[in-house]
Amino acid sequence: MKPRQAAALVLVLAACALTAGDERTAPRPAATPPLPTSLWAPPAEPRAAILALHGFNDYRRAFELFGSFAAERGIAVEAFDQRGFGENPDRGRWPGSARLVADARARLLALHRQYPGVPVYLLGVSMGAAVAALAVAEQPPPFLAGVILSAPAVWGGQAMNPFYRGLLWIAARLFPDLELTGESLKRQASDNLEVLRALAADPLFIKRTRIAAIEGLVRLMGEAFAAAPRILSPVLVLVGERDQIVPVDAQLAFARAIGSEDCTLVVYPEGWHLLLRDRQRERVWRDIEAWLFGEPLPSGLARPCAERDLAAAGSGREIDGAPRLPARTP
Repeated sequence: MKPRQAAALVLVLAACALTAGDERTAPRPAATPPLPTSLWAPPAEPRAAILALHGFNDYRRAFELFGSFAAERGIAVEAFDQRGFGENPDRGRWPGSARLVADARARLLALHRQYPGVPVYLLGVSMGAAVAALAVAEQPPPFLAGVILSAPAVWGGQAMNPFYRGLLWIAARLFPDLELTGESLKRQASDNLEVLRALAADPLFIKRTRIAAIEGLVRLMGEAFAAAPRILSPVLVLVGERDQIVPVDAQLAFARAIGSEDCTLVVYPEGWHLLLRDRQRERVWRDIEAWLFGEPLPSGLARPCAERDLAAAGSGREIDGAPRLPARTP
């Protein structure tokens, strides 16, 4: 196997790798411009507010469909381009896990101040879920009502093949700026071909990824997986059984390791990696809405994260004798 071909294998770790040592980070500019932000808000005071963190190579528009749905139901959704992505000047360069987490916590506080007295939640998709996990581990903001982790990117550290880890470490030091596309991997992020085509044509969606950024992502995923026992806030974990980007087994192991006693797992038999944009996305949206307000999830797929037989949960089959998860209290 040629070095370039072998290195390309790790690009599957990118949340949207579409078919159609020391952490290397981007240098800090003297004056940091504001992070590009979008807000979908109801006309009246919202019943809840969500800060949404996008996945690797994506940007804030990833939440356009869900944000519109939520706003119609009295839920405000704010999303911003995380450093290194979207319309940021350092686009394509890895900012470092600590910087991503600090930004998330700062935006959470700003959203709380914008809507005082309104329950505030953190939603992360893929890489964004890894950032969210670190942001709430150990010392979550006191005002945080809960966290939603969709298709969490947690395939790093000990969960990743040692050969890939070693290869990536070497590649990131020999040619950190080498760009990979992942086209040869033939992985599909969603069954929604319209969305995939739109991403392929979107100039703000990164299609060529630096190896140094991939290494940073893998490091982040390993840190997020290790942080699972320290996540004590109410958690909703969403997994697509057809996910071709992050191994489902790694996501289920992460869910099982979460320390919160209020942790709900939902595995969608027809779900892919881009759960909020898949063809069955409204099923996921309605489950999120119900969870926010302590109602039974309409999909009927809710299970405790610590349930022993997660293999059955991952198959979409009923687990004999398993108790139904009681509704949360907001």
